[in-house]
Amino acid sequence: MSLLFRDYAGTPKAFDEVVGAEGVRVAYGSVLRQLGKLDGEEVRARAEYLKSTYLDQGVTFDIGGEERPFPLDIVPRVLLSSEWAEVEDGVAQRVRALEAFLADVYGEGRAFRDGVIPRRVVVTSPHYHRVVAGLHPANGVRCHVAGIDLIRDEVGRFRVLEDNVRVPSGVSYVMTNRRAMFSALPEVTSRHRIRPVEGYPLQLLAALRAAAPSGVPDPTVVVLTPGVFNSAYFEHALLARMMGVELVEGRDLVCHSGRVSIRTTHGLRPVHVIYRRVDDEFLDPAQFRSDSVLGCAGLLTAARAGNVTIANAIGNGVADDKLVYTYVPDLIRYYLGEEPLLASVDTWRLEDPAHREEVLDRLAELVLKPVDGSGGKGIVIGPKATVKQLDALRARILKDPRGWIAQPVVQLSTVPTMIDGQMAPRHVDLRPFAVNSGSDVYVLPGGLTRVALPEGELIVNSSQGGGSKDTWVLARDAVRGKRRRRRGRDVVASVPLVDLGEEKVAHQQAQQQQQTRVGGGSC
Repeated sequence: MSLLFRDYAGTPKAFDEVVGAEGVRVAYGSVLRQLGKLDGEEVRARAEYLKSTYLDQGVTFDIGGEERPFPLDIVPRVLLSSEWAEVEDGVAQRVRALEAFLADVYGEGRAFRDGVIPRRVVVTSPHYHRVVAGLHPANGVRCHVAGIDLIRDEVGRFRVLEDNVRVPSGVSYVMTNRRAMFSALPEVTSRHRIRPVEGYPLQLLAALRAAAPSGVPDPTVVVLTPGVFNSAYFEHALLARMMGVELVEGRDLVCHSGRVSIRTTHGLRPVHVIYRRVDDEFLDPAQFRSDSVLGCAGLLTAARAGNVTIANAIGNGVADDKLVYTYVPDLIRYYLGEEPLLASVDTWRLEDPAHREEVLDRLAELVLKPVDGSGGKGIVIGPKATVKQLDALRARILKDPRGWIAQPVVQLSTVPTMIDGQMAPRHVDLRPFAVNSGSDVYVLPGGLTRVALPEGELIVNSSQGGGSKDTWVLARDAVRGKRRRRRGRDVVASVPLVDLGEEKVAHQQAQQQQQTRVGGGSC
């Protein structure tokens, strides 16, 4: 093992993903052995290389108008195939349930009638849009892309922290992280069979094409971006380029006679599927914010006429509402007839008087979250808050109980992270990305691991100063048929391994390593 890890110890009360009571965990045994062949200075040099690579490639995000590189740590987050199978199945199940829920919310409303979730919880959500009630997507899909945020609790169990089915961001970093790591640590990456992530754009494009209006055999798909000043513009541009479709802004589109076209130098060209990265409120100034310059007037009319598909669908944000999140386990049971495969974090609903009274007595112990927040904004961690902050929070809760939920402080799992040239435990979460084609839910193996860089920090969002890690899902080391054996004995998957039945995966893996040998490529 590298001397960098010699004195490494996890954080008390948190599950460390690398070192446990039994020593180095199985998933990391081979990784640390390979890293141990490099001396500390070499590892630090390669960590610096990662930083410079991201600056050179413009892999940045925007905070308050300032472009910053997105830090990528040199130590990957590694998951065994059995661990990933649990995540993959649980995420797919959750997406199917949310899909059914959204169809019901904007359709029959069976769940309201059957008492599964109160109607007022849904219609009071700021992301509920009555205007799209009765609008049926061409292939019935509303959640084309989902990002389900997971954490591992103190005993290492995965739990769902929140759902993102509006415009989840971050998948571009999954792909760029992988390329950067293959370039920075070829000795380590080449010794492991890591499930590839480069297939995501093709999966997404296939799902978008499948969502095209009926009778359009060769649909035109576009990515709609707010523009170059949006914090996720890098991702919008990357996805459009990798899918081979146009990246457009609202001003590039025109709606006429219930149809959407893109302006080109050869005139107007019909558009059939819009992968929008513009929020609902800015998408169609004729229906929502009249001052919006990011969308195009008439989009909703065209969608309602069945001439264009908007992905993800307008109104999906109601499923992101953190109060709705508390009902998702019941929604899974109701729509799918299954028990949830992934547990949720225990949550108090502050609109409930009994819950509210208990939480107000324990503000200093709990985490309080606004139900419509994102990016970690507005979260108050009670144990770290001042008396003045808690008093202000109490007043806000009493004024708008519907606007808040409370959860216990969960010590997110930790992974070694290079801080000032040394390895130190830092808390992480995981955002797996799922693509729903209507006939299947594909879950990208790995997802985005976000890491909180300040010591003891539990908010991992990039907008709050967090970084990321490449997430490695090791290919299974058994023959077909053992994939769903979740609790079986795991063995570190080091090369050479034969992954029977996944020739395509093996081919992509070979391409990754080939790119590494020739110095990798820009993303």
